[in-house]
Amino acid sequence: MDTLLHDIAGIVGEQNLLTGADVTARSDSWPAAGGCQARAIVRPADTTQVAAVMKLCHAARQPVITHGGLTGLVGGAKTGRDDLVVSLERMREIAPVNRVNRTLTVGAGAVLQTVQEAAEQADLMFALDFGARGSATVGGAISTNAGGNSVIRYGMTREQVLGLEAVLADGTVISSMNSVLKNNTGYDLKQLFIGAEGTLGIITRAVLRLRPLMSSRNTALVAVADFDALPRFLRAMDAGLGGTLSAFEVMWNDFYRLIIGDGSRHGRPLGDEYPFYVLIEAAGSSEDIDRLRFEKALEEALGQELIVDATLAQNRQQRAALWAIRDDIETMARALYPPVTFDVSLSIPDMEAYVDAVRARLTQRWPDARMVTFGHLGDGNIHLAFTIGSLEPAQVSALEEIVYGELAPMKGVISAEHGIGLSKREFLSISRSATEIALMKTLKRALDPAGILNPGKIFSIDEGEAS
Repeated sequence: MDTLLHDIAGIVGEQNLLTGADVTARSDSWPAAGGCQARAIVRPADTTQVAAVMKLCHAARQPVITHGGLTGLVGGAKTGRDDLVVSLERMREIAPVNRVNRTLTVGAGAVLQTVQEAAEQADLMFALDFGARGSATVGGAISTNAGGNSVIRYGMTREQVLGLEAVLADGTVISSMNSVLKNNTGYDLKQLFIGAEGTLGIITRAVLRLRPLMSSRNTALVAVADFDALPRFLRAMDAGLGGTLSAFEVMWNDFYRLIIGDGSRHGRPLGDEYPFYVLIEAAGSSEDIDRLRFEKALEEALGQELIVDATLAQNRQQRAALWAIRDDIETMARALYPPVTFDVSLSIPDMEAYVDAVRARLTQRWPDARMVTFGHLGDGNIHLAFTIGSLEPAQVSALEEIVYGELAPMKGVISAEHGIGLSKREFLSISRSATEIALMKTLKRALDPAGILNPGKIFSIDEGEAS
């Protein structure tokens, strides 16, 4: 590999080829579980450099792992000692906003929050949003088709992408930087790379779709007495808010109680005795009218006994404080250390039975285990987090069998928004048919015949299959 690294250094510059302690000082997962194991980290400046690096790696059959913000939870950026990392951290350029077309062209290494701020400065909005906004990158979000807090209104990441540029395994650049909403000219090639987790190409740039910036936001945290009321409350608010509902985040009591704790971190906006809590938000264009409509919808829900208590944010600071409860994953991870997390989708009517079944089997297997549940119930996605006191592979595997075993008969999805990576690979067949997986492998072999891009992620291809 020494010759390869020498040649790569000639492309990106010696200072942008990291080796030794500069590599191991970095992580390749979240939460951090030891240093990055790769032989080297390459930091290209633009698409041309990425293409030149990949051409060399393809000729040498050098495995390549792409790194963005490293906020993924499924091992999609994990490395081995023979791997080479291509980090897009230098590719953070953000072009001026096209206000008329409502688009923004960015480098794949641009941080989500920075992109959001650039859009807001032009009185527009980039609708994708989630807790890791301060470190997650656009390229990583596109590669995993991330979801987040606004899916119920704006859809997943793929709904926010009009065009993109990607480098294939052999260094070929596919530049499909479409900037119009309607383009019906054959295959939509960008979809090959959205959600492919870096296995088909390295995304280097993207044209993002922006939306009108909402001038009013109304946020409330409400308590709900039983699960059956949750979908009825969702329907009532969706209808009562006239299409402005943008978030419907549900926290089971176990999650809320853990995050609130003694009240020293987030206060106690509502008591911790209720079974369910909903963080609900509506975004509109008329502050006074939207506020009255929001309050009226909540009053009607209270009158119908769909909710039992509520607190409304009176200003931006209070809104941020309510969202901080839902987004406080660090507190959850510390309390459940070592945490094991899951991200699943299933039909809303099946959720309560599913969570109860998982909890029953969990406590039967590990009486001292802890479990918390929360998620974007409005779009059918919930998150489960556990501590069983160990990350020993056999123990984690037993937990996975419980979580996914209860999901299979309900025809649930093993990954709602975090991807497959390494940690969910062996369970892919629960959510995808054999013919679907076979077609995925066909695409992989066609675009990456040497199998060097993020090898082993999503699925593995045996030597006999790769020919």
